Amino acid sequence: MNQKIYTRQYYIDKIRGFYDSDLIKVITGIRRCGKSCFLLSVIEDLKTRGVADKDIMYLNLDKRGYRKIKTPDALESAIEALITDDDFKYLFIDEVQNVDGFEEVINGFREDGNFSVFITGSNSYLLSGELSTKLTGRYIEIEMFTLNFREYLEMKAFLGKEVGTDKTKEFSEYIRFGGFPKVLEFDDPDNKDTYISEVISQILDKDVVRHKKIRNRSVFDKVMTYVINNFGATVSLSGIAEYFEEQEHINIRTETLNNYLQILENAKIIYKCPRFDVKSKKSLRGEQKYYLADLGIYFSRNVDARINYGPVLENIVYTYLSAKNYKISVGRIGKLECDFITRTNDEYRYIQVAMTVMSPETEQREYKPFTMIRDNYPKYLLTTDTLLQKRDGVIHKNIVEFISMNENL
Repeated sequence: MNQKIYTRQYYIDKIRGFYDSDLIKVITGIRRCGKSCFLLSVIEDLKTRGVADKDIMYLNLDKRGYRKIKTPDALESAIEALITDDDFKYLFIDEVQNVDGFEEVINGFREDGNFSVFITGSNSYLLSGELSTKLTGRYIEIEMFTLNFREYLEMKAFLGKEVGTDKTKEFSEYIRFGGFPKVLEFDDPDNKDTYISEVISQILDKDVVRHKKIRNRSVFDKVMTYVINNFGATVSLSGIAEYFEEQEHINIRTETLNNYLQILENAKIIYKCPRFDVKSKKSLRGEQKYYLADLGIYFSRNVDARINYGPVLENIVYTYLSAKNYKISVGRIGKLECDFITRTNDEYRYIQVAMTVMSPETEQREYKPFTMIRDNYPKYLLTTDTLLQKRDGVIHKNIVEFISMNENL
């Protein structure tokens, strides 16, 4: 625990107010997004606030010496072995889902009143799904994402890597290899892709197949590939089923397809973005978009490195805003679509995302949905343009600067 680690300050600020709360702090997110290092950052933050080493208890159930802890009794014994006195303790358990029935143990320490409990797990089904039934109202969930572009630049400097003065060039590399923190340790592009592919294999082995009964692994893999390759596109269960029947000659029931997509969501490989009708202010059923937890997932699995900037930039904006707790939907305005609508405290923000609006045709296309919106909530146009428009009250921002400056809507 003496290793030097990059601190993701936003998440520290997000959890700090709960340090001494009796609510269990549950840290979730896709495997290898940085949850374990985040726990160590919290520990270091506690130490700077004067908490003594003896009052910090840390168990990583994936580490040698703890991997044999598989039962509630074994977990409780391991925790009790770390207790040295009756002072208030901060208990950290990494990869807690390795123990079947862990909920009763951590809840017991929570009810003791002398412990602040922090846990991580790689699979939202194992954590939120179980905790929501067994520990209702007794925990909070802090969801982590892979590095956003600002964090990417900061961590690159933290690791002693050269950070170019041309942010656009750095942004292009970020797009290509994504934000898994460990990717930054490798310089060779092939090594980066190999690492990301191995992460996906671990997710499938440890977070999906081992815990979910998938009768036809081959079909499941095809569904996963389809969704990954079509991220950012509007899809429906019936449309996907029709594609597989006509193009792959595979019949998949919509119930099975929905189950497969839910498994991928629970493993946090993909995120579902529902559609929202601007006029009625109601969510729409049937069609939605899926975005990736990290763009590296797409590029590591495709030999064609050409970039479709539309969905790529949407994906970056989606994960950036999701990490900031914005509730995000795809907007429908009559027959038109607004890329994103965000909601916070019943206030809306409308967002269009594009690579550029330098041509009159693309400018007209991107601004048209805004002209159909009758309320006065802010409207944002996010592009990679360096020359920004001032038109119709729309706030035009450069995506690279918007994220690297940690801006909010």
